[in-house]
Amino acid sequence: MSFPSESDLSGTIARLFVYPVKSCAGIEVQQALLTETGLDLDRAWMVVDAKGMFLTQRSLPRMALIRPQLKSDEMVLRAPGMLALHVAIDAVEAPATVTVWRDTVPAWDMGPVAAQWFSDFLGQPCRLVRFDPEHRRLSSLDWTDGVEAPNQFADGFPLLVTSEASLNDLNVRLTAGGHGAVGMERFRPNVVLVGVDAHDEDRVDLIHVEGDGTADVHLQPVKPCARCPIPDIDPATAESNPSVGDTLRTYRQDKRLDGAITFGMNAIVRSGAGQWLRVGQRIAADLRFE
Repeated sequence: MSFPSESDLSGTIARLFVYPVKSCAGIEVQQALLTETGLDLDRAWMVVDAKGMFLTQRSLPRMALIRPQLKSDEMVLRAPGMLALHVAIDAVEAPATVTVWRDTVPAWDMGPVAAQWFSDFLGQPCRLVRFDPEHRRLSSLDWTDGVEAPNQFADGFPLLVTSEASLNDLNVRLTAGGHGAVGMERFRPNVVLVGVDAHDEDRVDLIHVEGDGTADVHLQPVKPCARCPIPDIDPATAESNPSVGDTLRTYRQDKRLDGAITFGMNAIVRSGAGQWLRVGQRIAADLRFE
């Protein structure tokens, strides 16, 4: 339970984000409880269509305008033109079966009031569901080297790690091309690092997070995050502009994913579930050579 005194790179946690409802706006926090499925309550809820298929900003950009707030016993959701929706954190209404990507999993329906609220705002029949914590939905064992890493409704892994340097590098390229700079919110990370070079998160092995001395906290980047059109969506307006994706395409084609455009690294929790991550915590990591 010691923080490494020497490593290839070091930095600090600059920002932390939790996304309670998949594909809706995130919440920036100063600290977050780390669980084996990622940050506590991250992607614990999801919006599905009438057939139980997950919905995201890819087809419904207006989801970016739905802003959650977490309180001690409830989540409050707000959206333009809508009264606030209050969702109990520890109450559900009925069992459900839903699909997220290729996984069909048990869940809990949050009831007709939540369903009507989302249906009204998104303009099609929707339901809000809660992940069933009794179910273990595992990340791809091919990418975790056989380590069982459960996650809830995230696309595929418990955490997404990026760095401020990576965003700064992108923004230099955007402005050079005559486009406006963009914020980190477009990339929907959980953990943002500062003090490392651009895209160092791509190249590190185990990330050691300085804890409180009671347990080691180790995060393992395992797979580059392939990017869909969501980073092109302005989270403040839900309007889309291809400049981000077009710019990334000029320098972020990743051979590890057959040329897909990547930004940030999906990561799993190797140790430290039950510990707190906090803005300002030191991190250290060694570079991985393949």
